[in-house]
Amino acid sequence: MPSLDDNFQELVLRLQQGRELNYASFEPVYYLVFDPAFIIEVKRRVPAWIANLTHKGFHVVPFSIAEAIDEILQNDQRRPLWLEMDRRNPLEWEKANQSLANALTRPAQLQHLLEDAIGAAAQATNGIVLVTDLEALHPYLRIGAIEGNIQGRFSVPTIFLYPGFRSGKTRLSFLGFYPEDGNYRSVHVGRTL
Repeated sequence: MPSLDDNFQELVLRLQQGRELNYASFEPVYYLVFDPAFIIEVKRRVPAWIANLTHKGFHVVPFSIAEAIDEILQNDQRRPLWLEMDRRNPLEWEKANQSLANALTRPAQLQHLLEDAIGAAAQATNGIVLVTDLEALHPYLRIGAIEGNIQGRFSVPTIFLYPGFRSGKTRLSFLGFYPEDGNYRSVHVGRTL
């Protein structure tokens, strides 16, 4: 079984070769799929992977989903209300999660922050975006919804570090317990079921 570093090197090779035009799309979107048990190990490797990409001539714009979510939720006007409702009903997880998901998606703040990162990378020579911390999306939403909304606007290669499993060319299972989703129009490298 290939290691995380082997899979990363395969992804870099595909990145250097570019996407081929096929039935799915011509978007420069790549997923490095890894077993969710290795989330911490992947976080440890990110600085070395960024250095590797930089050494190969890429200008890497890191984008942390966890940091973006934290920024959105910390600055939302409804935060005092959420805290009060949590204090009153601490076991109302479903309502709390729905409120937080709405803050991320209505308006599409998280998507807009990712689009800003893509725009920043597009300003640099050989710019790419490296999206980390996808596990922070649980239980609010999945990255496939955001990828689908940005379809046609990926102006630079965008790499998602995806904790989960893949089957076939287009099916991914987020965190290994969400149902498989075949709506991804991207290159997938890494862990298979």
